[in-house]
Amino acid sequence: MITGDASQLARRGRPTKKQNAGGLNGQPNGQSDGQSNGQLNGQNKLSPPGEEHLDISALETWLWDAACAIRGATDAPKFKDFILPLVFFKRLSDIFDDEFAAHVKEYGDEELARSIIEADLAHALKTGSTPIIRFYVPRDYNWKAVRNHGADGRMGEFLTGALREVSRLNPDLQGVLDIKDYNERQSGQRTLDDDRLASLVEILSRHRLGLKNTEPDILGRAYEYLLRKFAEGQGQSAGEFYTPKEVGDLIAELIDPAPFTTIYDPACGSGGLLIKARLLYERRHPEEKSKSPRLWGQELNPVTFAMAKMNMFLHDYTDSSFAIGDTFRRPGFGPEGSLFQFDYVVANPMWNQDNYDEAFYDNDSYNRFNFGIPPKSSADWGWVQHMFASLKEGGRAAVVLDTGAVSRGSGSRSANKEKGIRQAFVEADAVEGVVLLPDNLFYNTTAPGIILLLRKGKPEERKGQILLVNATNYFVKEKPKNALTEEGIKAVTDAYRKWETQEKLCRVITLEEAREADFNLSPSQFVEVNEREKHRPMAEILRDLEAARVERERADEELDKVLRKLELKQ
Repeated sequence: MITGDASQLARRGRPTKKQNAGGLNGQPNGQSDGQSNGQLNGQNKLSPPGEEHLDISALETWLWDAACAIRGATDAPKFKDFILPLVFFKRLSDIFDDEFAAHVKEYGDEELARSIIEADLAHALKTGSTPIIRFYVPRDYNWKAVRNHGADGRMGEFLTGALREVSRLNPDLQGVLDIKDYNERQSGQRTLDDDRLASLVEILSRHRLGLKNTEPDILGRAYEYLLRKFAEGQGQSAGEFYTPKEVGDLIAELIDPAPFTTIYDPACGSGGLLIKARLLYERRHPEEKSKSPRLWGQELNPVTFAMAKMNMFLHDYTDSSFAIGDTFRRPGFGPEGSLFQFDYVVANPMWNQDNYDEAFYDNDSYNRFNFGIPPKSSADWGWVQHMFASLKEGGRAAVVLDTGAVSRGSGSRSANKEKGIRQAFVEADAVEGVVLLPDNLFYNTTAPGIILLLRKGKPEERKGQILLVNATNYFVKEKPKNALTEEGIKAVTDAYRKWETQEKLCRVITLEEAREADFNLSPSQFVEVNEREKHRPMAEILRDLEAARVERERADEELDKVLRKLELKQ
């Protein structure tokens, strides 16, 4: 039972939100070095902390081994929705053990520390205040309790209950940790039976994921590695949650975010494009992480939304904001009928969506589609208009789209809605550039894709100009997909910064040249990356053919003479 004295002590000791800014992966309270002073054993007694420190290679190997334990590497991606929450829960549980050990040291008594933490949690849930421990994991449902439960036929049921109880006690985890039923059945059979679940838990128990054992950025990279491995095995459906790492790296370089800015992804998947942009900032400004860009995202699929939230927590980006739902029908940020605006937008929306008709665009209450109504067959330019409307003045966007988005309708006498919208963007000088990517990079298609660069208010030196970059030759063949090379990322980034025409790479065109091309903005129309075949003039070819004919006839005459002399021909 929580005593009144303990509850009062908890409230007196509660830190401010600023003090608690460390979040999931921050320093535990009562410590100055972020180091754990102990961990709890199976009997909830303190024991010496694990000194093991996991590097990225060890983490990746271990986590992939765990994934493959279910049914081998081929089928592992089918079980990603079981595996990822468990990795996340292991991190939560180990960090809670570390933080709890720090409070035991501070208060001098284990039961007193527990009473204070639980009283503080109850007060936080009632009042909405910030608890002294960011995520509370009750001892009856921590990782050790799950591991010790055993494969008794009810392990899946127990684990599901444990994750739901932890989510109930930590509202930020609702819709993140509690979405999977580990007792799920299909045709009367368990999708993941207790034996395989116990094997997965046992492999994940080999190492700790506490504060001392791995840094947030390293664990985050390992999580991204798992996502990539799952994407490689899931084929077309992988495009719903994962953009190839190298494409994300290129987009981060192109936007190169400034301090104290905001980055938004309206179709965020697992959050990779947002994270890469912030990681780039932190690498370039290691002493100014407090000024890092804030991340905002929205995702339609509840499972993918949970993946994005877990990704943010594991990277310690607890100041990020995410919404779930259809971005087109109900944008997640801003008052009803208006949009919150951001410094940058990055996105890889589903290409050529066909589930929005003309009536939807006509009835939009957010004033987004002022450049024109897209065709029902493809929402690509609907997404582009939403993103442009979501930019602040001076803001920039980098959007991955189907190559046809920048060329469909051009060169035809027939009216084309996409070409009309593209023309309106060009005439408004809102298109900054187009990057044509290599073939077969994306998991849901072999098509190359492009990155469309938008800018709401170009600087004077770039007004009236569009940069077209042909990066189709910058790839290496890998399995199961090609990969954009580091050389290619650097070449495209340098081209964007230098803003000048370079042979076999890029060309800066004027708006008049775009008009002359009938608003076809495909870089391949303007930039040749391969040697042109040299064709001889037709007159020269005809002269040579005539000379060959004459020579053939002369040779035939000579042969005829020889044959007559030999009396081989009458």
